[in-house]
Amino acid sequence: MRILYFVIFLFLILPNHSMANEASNWLKKEIDIILDAYKNKTMSNETRFLMIEDTINYNFAGTGIAKFVAGDSWKTADKDIKKEYIKLFKRHLALNIASMMQGYSDQKYSLINSKYDSKNKITLIDMEIYNDTGSLIVTWRVKKSKERYYVIDLLVADISIVVTKRSEFNSMLKNVNYSLKELNIILEKQNETSYQKLIN
Repeated sequence: MRILYFVIFLFLILPNHSMANEASNWLKKEIDIILDAYKNKTMSNETRFLMIEDTINYNFAGTGIAKFVAGDSWKTADKDIKKEYIKLFKRHLALNIASMMQGYSDQKYSLINSKYDSKNKITLIDMEIYNDTGSLIVTWRVKKSKERYYVIDLLVADISIVVTKRSEFNSMLKNVNYSLKELNIILEKQNETSYQKLIN
């Protein structure tokens, strides 16, 4: 009977473990692409960012995050405004993550833990970043869709980047009477300022 229980336990636990390992391997590869770009001193800042932006846009669920962040303003906007907002938000997200990763580019990291949440169908991957004074834990929330992985959130010191962005954007939307069209104007200016800082 004990053997039967053990077999059942393995049957339940192994697929989740395998899924978590697969997601971790995928994530490490994508993180290393970004960090290697920062280490390549022959690359211009602009070329480096554009390459990193492509990597982030391909691997983050940017459209889904953008809709969540916009809240009810998404529902009332017309198609062209939504399309422009998605494009601007994806660049905003890429600029934020590229800036954050730049700060960690000279530090060592390791993926220390990964677990598959079968209820929500996501993998949580803990990354420990080491520096001279200690370390920082960053948790990546990864979801598989259509046979490939996407990052759906990033937690730095247990603070969700998606929840933080929703709060930030809600404040901006409140100032423009929840108009996505007006938000696009603000976002475009912010993106340009952030872009110039990153490439110069």
